[in-house]
Amino acid sequence: MEVRRCVKTHNECYGYKELTLLFDISTQLMRSREITEELPLILKKMCEYLHGESAFLNVLERESSKIYIEVAHGLSPAQTSRGKYDLGEGIIGRVVETAHPVVVQEISKSRLFLNKTKQDLTVDGKELTFICVPIMQDSKVAGALSMTRKFNPRITIEEDKRLLSIIGSLITQAVRVRQDRLEEIERLKKENQVLHERVGSDSKPSNMIGNSSKMQDVYSLIDMVSPTNSSVLIRGESGCGKELVADAIHRVSQRKEKPFIKVNCSALPDSLIESELFGHEKGAFTGAEKQRKGRFEMADGGTIFLDEIGDIPLTTQVKILRILQEKEFERLGGTETIKVNVRIICATNKNLEQAILEGTFREDLFYRINVFPLFLPSLRDRRNDIPPLVDHFISKFNKVNKTSIKRITTSAINMLMVYSWPGNVRELENVIERACILTTDNVIHSYNLPPTLQTAASSDTHSKGGLSYVVEKIEKQLIIDALIATKGNIAKAATELLITERMLGSRIQKYKLDVWRYKV
Repeated sequence: MEVRRCVKTHNECYGYKELTLLFDISTQLMRSREITEELPLILKKMCEYLHGESAFLNVLERESSKIYIEVAHGLSPAQTSRGKYDLGEGIIGRVVETAHPVVVQEISKSRLFLNKTKQDLTVDGKELTFICVPIMQDSKVAGALSMTRKFNPRITIEEDKRLLSIIGSLITQAVRVRQDRLEEIERLKKENQVLHERVGSDSKPSNMIGNSSKMQDVYSLIDMVSPTNSSVLIRGESGCGKELVADAIHRVSQRKEKPFIKVNCSALPDSLIESELFGHEKGAFTGAEKQRKGRFEMADGGTIFLDEIGDIPLTTQVKILRILQEKEFERLGGTETIKVNVRIICATNKNLEQAILEGTFREDLFYRINVFPLFLPSLRDRRNDIPPLVDHFISKFNKVNKTSIKRITTSAINMLMVYSWPGNVRELENVIERACILTTDNVIHSYNLPPTLQTAASSDTHSKGGLSYVVEKIEKQLIIDALIATKGNIAKAATELLITERMLGSRIQKYKLDVWRYKV
């Protein structure tokens, strides 16, 4: 019996092959326990039965509106990874967006075919046809099924759409599973990113101690400004650790492999500060026996830290302003213009705004260095950091002095917690160093602390007579001081004490003071 050839393909009947393919796919899906594992094999069968060159399944990630190639046959891993689309982008993006199938009979002649996967547009000199149909899940587009095959004018567009749509409906469940898994991965990625950001915001520089809320704010600002090249102005009281902040910024900046030059501006006399900062040529002044590079030149490519910038004279401020604006300067006594790429970090404990009003600090320089102000809290404003700082200093001096201080007593910690700390962290460090030297039993006691920290409880010197008695003694002494200063003039003394003459007179009688004794 003569075998009938299909008028479409000149091979065995095309319609019969369609039915066989659909039957095989259905049977395979029914037998499989895990439908997603069968997708590569299904795409392979599609290409074998329909003489396809490649086939791939696109899945829509709903939250980001991105479309990915989830499974492919006939594409390399590199080609598959490149197949990413936005909604409406290219043929696949349009199919997913509009939920309508698209067939391009000759892809080399189509502007819509973006060819992100970098496939050959012809095979054996023949054009390729691209078929893409939407995959629906609960009346919504979940993805798309695509295939390329050699162009065959005998096969109609409707037949291509119909066959792939049927296959797409068969694997809808698998697409839903893949889509859920893809979205779960994206969700986990975002959660992981949030956790990393939280960890980053809670982390502190390795050279700084303290976990108080105010210091956490400082660490967050350091994290934000460090990767940039912006100028930073660190403000705070003397001894609170401004140099450590500058060091922390440089350590994690893009310039961390370059020099970090520190300059204490208040320690340099006015006659030498320009030579230190900008360098000098040989013979520029008496004693300049050879050319010398300045700190800015030494810091080229890196960071320069100008501590106590409020003490720099006005003439030098002009040159620093030029470096900030033009990135150039001349050495003292030289004419050659030197270009530098330096990040400037400044610090001060002075009120620069007041200095501007007094004419001792340039307003234009202030605005150039104050790009990113960073305020460092005093130690009395972050007392919760005192215990960890004490532990750190004890450990430090144990290593330096080769001692083995074990602990600090509760009474000593209590004294440290109530003290005002005008010298901030630097004063605390000095106090602990002194206590480590004085202790005789490897324990820091309250009596090892300086007299300035001693309290009534620790020294057993409680005031007697109560609050009223102490207040009266202070008030009496203030009145005596005022009478001495005004040579017994009651009117002037009352003015100095900010009270009326009548009020002062009644207190003089109360304390039985002889005014004539203070008149000269």
